[in-house]
Amino acid sequence: MNITIIGASAGIGLETVKRGLKRNHSITTLSRSEIEIEDKKSLKMILGDATNKADLLYSIQNADAIIVTLGTSKNMKATTLFSDFATLIAEIHIENKIYIPLIFVTGFGAGESKNYVSWLAKMFLTYFLKDVYADKTKMEEILTNSDMNWTVVRPGRLLDKELTEKYRIENKLFKGINISGINRADVADFLIKQAEKQTELKKYITISEK
Repeated sequence: MNITIIGASAGIGLETVKRGLKRNHSITTLSRSEIEIEDKKSLKMILGDATNKADLLYSIQNADAIIVTLGTSKNMKATTLFSDFATLIAEIHIENKIYIPLIFVTGFGAGESKNYVSWLAKMFLTYFLKDVYADKTKMEEILTNSDMNWTVVRPGRLLDKELTEKYRIENKLFKGINISGINRADVADFLIKQAEKQTELKKYITISEK
């Protein structure tokens, strides 16, 4: 498959690039920074801006699936990155009709899931990441109100551990859901497998350690 990964230079994005290459896919990336990776065979890197129409259009040419792993690194300031991207790709969809899988990452605490986080996570989201998660929620709203073939992925607290391929997936929110941490490598595994076969079409997926 030809898989485009938007926001691929670090974190979940970089892990998704590695996982995609490991599973023998051709990967195109769009990011502002060059990707530090040894295995560059079957990898096409585009340095650009996910909120620039020309850059975004170029990156998704010939794609069989799009994975969006945009992030603000450790920056907790207010941002419009997520909603700006969502607005742009929704505009492109109106013009070009994007019906390939669109799998995008927000976080547990975005949208309705904010009502199901632990009290400690709620405090952190309220006092440190309120504005970032507000914009992630806007991205969810824009894309899920479109008729694109979307899947929203909301991982729990992100961890830097080895790939296990053993994780818990919830496609409904419920009292006592108890979402814990999740390896970035395992989130990447789920994203690539959804690109291969979108079993969770138009669903909000929470992912956590078992």
